[in-house]
Amino acid sequence: MAEAQNIPAGATAGGAVAVAAESTVATRMSAPPSFDVADFPVPHGREEEWRFTPLERLKGLHDGTAKADGAVKAQVDAPEGVTVESVTRDDERVGKAGTPVDRIAAQAYSSFEKATVITVPKESVLTEPVRVLLHGEGGTTFGHTVFDIGAFAEAVIVVDHTGDGVRAANVDFLIGDGAKVTFVSVQDWDDTAVHCSQHNAKLGRDATFKSVVVTFGGDLVRLHPRVEYTGPGGDAELLGLYFTDAGQHQEHRLLVDHNVPNCKSNVVYKGALQGEQAHAVWIGDVLIEAAAEGTDTYEMNRNLVLTDGARVDSVPNLEIETGEIVGAGHASATGRFDDEQLFYLMARGIPQIEARRLVVRGFFAELVQQIGVKDIEERLIAKIEEELEASV
Repeated sequence: MAEAQNIPAGATAGGAVAVAAESTVATRMSAPPSFDVADFPVPHGREEEWRFTPLERLKGLHDGTAKADGAVKAQVDAPEGVTVESVTRDDERVGKAGTPVDRIAAQAYSSFEKATVITVPKESVLTEPVRVLLHGEGGTTFGHTVFDIGAFAEAVIVVDHTGDGVRAANVDFLIGDGAKVTFVSVQDWDDTAVHCSQHNAKLGRDATFKSVVVTFGGDLVRLHPRVEYTGPGGDAELLGLYFTDAGQHQEHRLLVDHNVPNCKSNVVYKGALQGEQAHAVWIGDVLIEAAAEGTDTYEMNRNLVLTDGARVDSVPNLEIETGEIVGAGHASATGRFDDEQLFYLMARGIPQIEARRLVVRGFFAELVQQIGVKDIEERLIAKIEEELEASV
């Protein structure tokens, strides 16, 4: 287990962070960000950003052989006052939140026909979530969605993925000054689906963004949440929950770019794995640029391995280019059931199977309770129970 590191202003923790003149996050990429797929070489699996990903299971998304021959049934349920538009890629809002950082994201950008822009007007306080339901009906599809959140607006957004198919997409968040946004992304695909997506969030001054990524389904899921700030006072919380079954590959690669002063971020991802060749990958990059004095950040990844044959790769990366920060730290831990917890429960008359279930429920409960959408929380609890039936 990597112990948490809390670093006061002007200090470093031995081996935990590096003060660098230029970003090692950028140098780990095989090519700089670009909207043009031709700017990215076809990956061969030895690149840093691809070394954990089974390229042969991407169904051609990575090498240009995947063609848009599928269908996704899309439904948007938006409260009164929220507008939904279908636009072309030359709309000024498309791509404004972030640039593709790998070949698949660039392929998605160059291949979609129309982007969906969902706008929450400034100072609007939504009492019901904006829900985007995407149901794959087979084949390969590409997509781009922009959520344009006006200044001082408050919104909860749920994007729910079900069905089958091969999907590559970009999801953008333009979050105005003082706005508060909760984003819940659910990956509940069929077992044969492939899903790759880059999430870009650009936060205005004093804006708050909470992302909750929940991944259960799919043969291969590879998600790329990214956050940057446009003014001081921004606060980003990135939460994630995944349950990886036999043969599944679930990969979450995050970047929080602290590029302006006096912003906060907190990253907590938790996963459980069971079955032969269940593989979870978590890469957590936090960059504190030279200009980002007063930053306060922390990231943590915890994994619970329920059976033999499962594999976890957990890589937290913290890079600091200024010593004038409030605090920065990271932690990563992977292990099996806590024998002391099981003994405590069994000593009080709880059967071993039920005790194991209680431990897993407790492991995930903290994150589930922070979603804030009751029907989603209930559905995820039921899904966890379903997964536990298979493992215990």
